[in-house]
Amino acid sequence: MYKVYGSVVSRAFRVLWALEEMGVAYEHHDAKPQSEAARALNPSGKVPILLDGDAVLTDSTAILTYLADKHGQLTYPAGTVDRAHQDALTHTILDEFDAVLWTAARHSFILPEDRRVPQVSDSLKWEFARNLDRLADRFVGPFLQGDQMTIADIICVHCLNWAFGAKFPVENERLIAYSKQMRARDAFKRVRALG
Repeated sequence: MYKVYGSVVSRAFRVLWALEEMGVAYEHHDAKPQSEAARALNPSGKVPILLDGDAVLTDSTAILTYLADKHGQLTYPAGTVDRAHQDALTHTILDEFDAVLWTAARHSFILPEDRRVPQVSDSLKWEFARNLDRLADRFVGPFLQGDQMTIADIICVHCLNWAFGAKFPVENERLIAYSKQMRARDAFKRVRALG
């Protein structure tokens, strides 16, 4: 059985959601970043961490890709054009949403106070809103890529939720409706109930 380390309010949510969507059994360990449990498994102390037998996997996207490929769910087959489009969406979301939100978080409360640049927030919010509109132009529906939910959807909706919580502008009506639809999924609700 898989073991997932990481709090529900971290990127571990992505892994837990994927496992719930797939209907795969797992144990959840609510380990905070930099906790003793996290550092024992990952020298960086970052979460999420997935244990699959003796294998220790880190980084939410790497874990999602591993699980999707292993179980043949939430992904298009490797070596197909659809998979290349899925990977492009995944990397776009990581670059244009996740990285922007993570930079804002670091300059809000993570970095030492004397290293923070709070003024960067306005620029990041502008960039995020611009990127959101660009993604909406690519949106096919009902999922990002059409009829099949993929790991790109999980990462995207996690980032949209993060943006709502961080008071980033999420004003694109297509993506607001998409986010609401995704948050209404039973698997999403089950993970949210863990926290």
